[in-house]
This record gives sequence, structure tokens and C-alpha cells, in this order.
Amino acid sequence: MDRVLDYVSPSSLHILGWTPEEMTGRPVEDFILDQDHPLLAAAIAAKRNSVMLRMLKKDGSTVWMENRARLVLDSATGEPKEWVVTMRDITERKLLEEQLSEQALTDGLTELSNRRAFNQGLEREWKLTLREGSQISLLLLDIDRFKEFNDQYGHQAGDDCLRAVAIAVKNLLRTSDIAARYGGEEIAVILPSTDLAGAVEVAEKMRNAIEALHLPQGGHREGRGYVTASIGAATALARQGGTTKMPESLLLAADTAMYKAKNVGRNCVATALLVAVSLDGPETLPV
Repeated sequence: MDRVLDYVSPSSLHILGWTPEEMTGRPVEDFILDQDHPLLAAAIAAKRNSVMLRMLKKDGSTVWMENRARLVLDSATGEPKEWVVTMRDITERKLLEEQLSEQALTDGLTELSNRRAFNQGLEREWKLTLREGSQISLLLLDIDRFKEFNDQYGHQAGDDCLRAVAIAVKNLLRTSDIAARYGGEEIAVILPSTDLAGAVEVAEKMRNAIEALHLPQGGHREGRGYVTASIGAATALARQGGTTKMPESLLLAADTAMYKAKNVGRNCVATALLVAVSLDGPETLPV
């Protein structure tokens, strides 16, 4: 009951690299990754008889283990005496689950986040922005005359173009930023804690990086024969007492700005309205 190991089966050597003698007499926590100690404590507090956590192998690596416990009572007093725990290596299963989870949130062509992951990320970052009273920016990027590119060079070349643009975009982002394939040839980028000036700076870097790819596109006058992109940038500023509503107005503002960029000649960055959130809901201010 004190969580000190009284007996360990010989299979510990195969699974964890520790001999039974090396493990016996030591607290079970000695063999559990520090970050997962709360998982064990929570399972014990909730009186759950199973828990999945990472255990330390002798070589310093970790292995995911499913632990199932059975309480043994003292035959004389009926009081809890000890736990018998059966441990099973589920590392392959956990890796598969993580891969499937990642695939469910990743666009297969560009390897950016997909629309589902974008929606989740925007909602999460919006709520964080409101909580911190800060600001968040959103970029919407559309590859100029992409339908014409596909018609001229074929869909395989179109896919290659999308992948190249996605890499150029991703290379410019911070770890906190989220880039997603928003539509056919549209890419959305969430920029947490970024004002409009910062968003425009990032957007211009993206526009230049895409132009610098020098992907040929005959007949595209605005890009002087190369693939280009039009980008809309919008910023939401959280005010005290703001709502936790999903920022539809921010999406609309970025979308409006993107079409504004297209209408003024493509291959440029345009901004829309600054969306300020107050107690009364979205309030638009000119920028």
C-alpha cells in the first residue's frame, strides 16, 4: 500500500531493461516519467484500477504501459494489504493513435493543418486572446489565378505548386503560429499576440517568399510570369469584458481584405477593419 515494489516478474528485464532485483524494494514512482506522476496520483485518488502512463527503461528511454491493478485484502482483518499490478506494453498502440490523430488534423497534400484543426486552433487562440486582453491577427492567402495555372500546366503541377507555397509559408512562422489549408488554393495563418502592423510585415514576407520561388506561370501579368499570392490581413483587439464568441468577424475581415488585394491588382497585401470586442459585442473601427 506504500507503493514500494515487493515483487517484480522476470519479464521486467525484457520490457524495461531492469532486472527484478533492481526494481524490488524501490517506489514505483522511480520507474515512472516525472511528468506522468500526476496520472498515477489521479488514478489512485479516483480509485480507478487502470491507468496508462510512460515508464522509464534502464537505458533512459520511455515506454507506454497500461497498468491494471487489483486490490488484495488481508484475509484475517479484511483491510487492504497490497496491490497486484499487471503491466502491458502499449507503445505501438499509442504511436498509432498519435499518428491517426495527427492525420485527422493535417491536410494530406500540403502537410499544413486542415480546416478542422484551423477551426479548433482559432477558437482556442481567440479565447486565450480574450482572457489575456491582447490581440490576434489572421492572414488569408490566395494563390493568384490558380485555376488558370491548373488549366495550363495540369493538376499534378498544381499540387506541386501548393506544396511549394505551403513550405514557403511554414518556413516564416513562429512555433505559436498556425498555418492551415483553408480552401482549394487558400491558406489561413493564425498569428497570436500580433498587431496589424506585425501581421502586415509577416504577410509581406510571405508574398515575397512566394514570388521568389519563381514558379513559372505564363500569362500571369501581375506576377511577371511567376506564381504570386494575394493576402488579406485583419486583427482583433480584445477589450476588457469581451465575449468568448468565435471570431466570425475576424474571418470576414480577413476575407474582405484578401479580395481587396485581388481587386487592386493581385500580388499584394491588403488590410480590412480592426475588430474590437467589447461588452456589447463586435465593434468595427477603421484602420
